[in-house]
Amino acid sequence: MRTLIVVFFIGILISLSSCRTDFETVASTGDLEFSKDTVYLDTVFTNIGSSTYNLKVYNKSNKDITIPSIKLGNGLSSKYRMTIDGMQGNQGKDFNNVTLLAKDSLYIFIETTANIADANPTDFLYTDQIQFDSGANFQKVELVTLIQDAVFLYPKRFNDGTTETLVIGEESVYGFLLDENDSINGNELQFTNQKPYVIYGYAAVPSEKTVTFEPGSRVHFHADSGLIVGNTASIIVNGTLSSTDKLENEVIFEGDRLEPEFSDVSGQWGTIWLTDGSTNNHFNHLTIKNATIGLLIQNNDNTTVQIKNTQIYNCSSYGILAQTAKINGENMVINNAGEASLACAYGGDYKFTHCTFNNNWNSSSQVAVLVNNFYLGANPEVKALTAATFNNCIIHGSYSNEMILNKKTGAAFEYQFNNCLIKFDMTLDQYFNNPEYQFNTDPNHYKNIILNKDPKFLNVTQNLFNIDDSSAAFAKGDPNHLIPLDIIGNTRTLPPDLGAYQNISFPKK
Repeated sequence: MRTLIVVFFIGILISLSSCRTDFETVASTGDLEFSKDTVYLDTVFTNIGSSTYNLKVYNKSNKDITIPSIKLGNGLSSKYRMTIDGMQGNQGKDFNNVTLLAKDSLYIFIETTANIADANPTDFLYTDQIQFDSGANFQKVELVTLIQDAVFLYPKRFNDGTTETLVIGEESVYGFLLDENDSINGNELQFTNQKPYVIYGYAAVPSEKTVTFEPGSRVHFHADSGLIVGNTASIIVNGTLSSTDKLENEVIFEGDRLEPEFSDVSGQWGTIWLTDGSTNNHFNHLTIKNATIGLLIQNNDNTTVQIKNTQIYNCSSYGILAQTAKINGENMVINNAGEASLACAYGGDYKFTHCTFNNNWNSSSQVAVLVNNFYLGANPEVKALTAATFNNCIIHGSYSNEMILNKKTGAAFEYQFNNCLIKFDMTLDQYFNNPEYQFNTDPNHYKNIILNKDPKFLNVTQNLFNIDDSSAAFAKGDPNHLIPLDIIGNTRTLPPDLGAYQNISFPKK
């Protein structure tokens, strides 16, 4: 009986398969439809691969079809490459007899790696076509990519196959020393606005040398890359005020992925690292985006790091992590960091005036401002916090408490908040009786504090921290701590507004 049942089902399967027409296709008649008529692969640097983009191809007819050919117009010499539903074709350039079932679709994935020499010299566009079939049934989809030329800085490769490294403490890192007499790039310690720069690995400033960034410089760091300013070395960022949204005079440090989907992705590169003994460091009109740590400032000498008119956004760990450092910050904005927008840790000497520290990172463990006087590691240690002064600042974010003061005995812990708007929930038990958070009853550490009021920023998700006259920060600043111009050059009135921006009228969003 069991044998009869098996035979019966085999017979059914054979009869069904004999009726299938899935693979009885007809030739395409040129009636394909596409998800777009042009695929824009956005901007890429010369010789750096793009992201992967997709095109969807539809067969809306009632017949299964075969597309005789799908190929790139420039043939095997094309700088584009494709896969079609997982198939590689001939070097990703040419595919024959591609089946597309009735009422179905297929995906084409497209990438490119092109040189600036491949682009049109007038507009730097590199173009090609995906061509479907030929003759009367010919159809096409355009491909367009903007190729941007750049200066590439990277470790040298030696004849034995090894690459240049830097020794940091007891470790070696993939990196190199910037050379003021490089045979190809010239003076690598002078960054100009003539071309963007792309850095692979950690570029280090040699001892007793200074790296300078001219207004409008653009520096793009590859993954696990950054800049190191070592003992007796210096960095000077000479950005100036811009007159348009293009920030034409701002110096910008960011990752090397130029596609729009990477514009706000954190952790794309490492950090700007001011190591033990770096000296006379100045930052003005600098924007840092999408790093792991925007600025890592450690044990600098007795000079004060000057940070003015600077914006730091979307860092996966810290916007600024300062350890036993000295900083004077004016007109700074830091937003979105996985740990803290600003961390003044392991002691130091800090003064911040007219700054906006915000954190809207999607984690309840993040804060806008962290201050402590200790280091927890294999050998825990305390260091004197001789000053942490905040004047006319905003400390805000998406969670109930956006500030942590963490003091350990054995070293000084001096702090002062003057005319600041602070988001902090005093009703939580661990803070209610904590002596570090007596905002209204401790005049030695707090003066004119605005607690848990809305600054009404223009648009936090777009990093627009402008305010208007409805903000709780409006006209609440102390004129004794006035910085005459705000971060975008507006004149502050008296009494000034809190934060990096003086109020202006803008459309409500």
